[in-house]
Amino acid sequence: MVDILVIEDEDDIRDSILDILEAEKFEAIAAPNGKIGVDLARKHKPNLIISDVSMPELDGFNVISALRQDPSFAFTPFIFLTAIADRSSLRHAMNLGADDYLSKPVTRKALLEAINARLNKQDVINRLSRAKLDELRNNISLAIPHELLTPLSGILGLAGILIDDYATISPDEVLSIAKDITASGERLNRLIQNFITYAGLEIANAGNFEPELVERPTQVTDIITQCATNTAKLANREADLNLDLEDACVAIPEIKLYKILEEIVDNALKYSNVGTPVNISSQKVENLLTINICDRGRGMTAAQIADLGGYMQFERKLYEQQGAGLGLVIAKRMTEMYGGKFEIESEVNLQTTVRLTIGIV
Repeated sequence: MVDILVIEDEDDIRDSILDILEAEKFEAIAAPNGKIGVDLARKHKPNLIISDVSMPELDGFNVISALRQDPSFAFTPFIFLTAIADRSSLRHAMNLGADDYLSKPVTRKALLEAINARLNKQDVINRLSRAKLDELRNNISLAIPHELLTPLSGILGLAGILIDDYATISPDEVLSIAKDITASGERLNRLIQNFITYAGLEIANAGNFEPELVERPTQVTDIITQCATNTAKLANREADLNLDLEDACVAIPEIKLYKILEEIVDNALKYSNVGTPVNISSQKVENLLTINICDRGRGMTAAQIADLGGYMQFERKLYEQQGAGLGLVIAKRMTEMYGGKFEIESEVNLQTTVRLTIGIV
């Protein structure tokens, strides 16, 4: 990989910059115009690009616009050179994603300081990205095998009992085992469906997603009540559920709103102790509806909230957790896709409140 690509149409300036870079042991190549520069960038994937603004074929602004559309250049440091350092050009360059802006004639000292600053910053970003990727891999390796195998093992084990001991098992025992198999199957099915849902949301997020049209607004009170009651019943926590609801209509399909609420309520029940309340309320304020789901569980730190993402289960090595960490991120992505706002407020070992703010229709 080439360290630095220089795009400059003036021969003397281009050669001078190359001499400076080669003296500093950088591997550098150069292009005499923007069109050739873009081609060389795509071919050699440089660690940093230095580009003049005013050039034939393709000017510097069009060069960065073309390259920033390619995900592989999303974070490549980009330094502009120009003889006209007016404020509007500077602002335009930064809006296009430039990292620095040097005025001609540029000194050796200024050039090297700008290059080293951008490369050092990129090195920090790369290290943080690798750390995040390692954490993601670790969470996936911990979550997926365990979460798939646990319910599957239950299904196979219980089915084995029915096969091996069918002649001696009473009808009541058969019914009990069948219910346990069903529960394990439903858990496995939900996990798989969440993986599929999350993948679909990621694909939609990467493209130009347009939410499906809602033919009939959704009445939230019935959906909240039904979802919260069903989810609490599955967790044997009906007595802990408290509802204080104000009705409204929102432009989110019923099935999507149910999914959003199901994941949040399930999370609240899962990470709080039996006997502690899970409070769900909704209030109308002008043209907005706010839904709050509050539990008295172990809570989340500010860093954990900021890091909320798919396949993330915090402190998994310390706590036994069901699910692959997809619930809240699925709820968040779905809420935002339909123009809503998703917020988490939490105090460690005290409480967590998930707040949805949705437009009323």
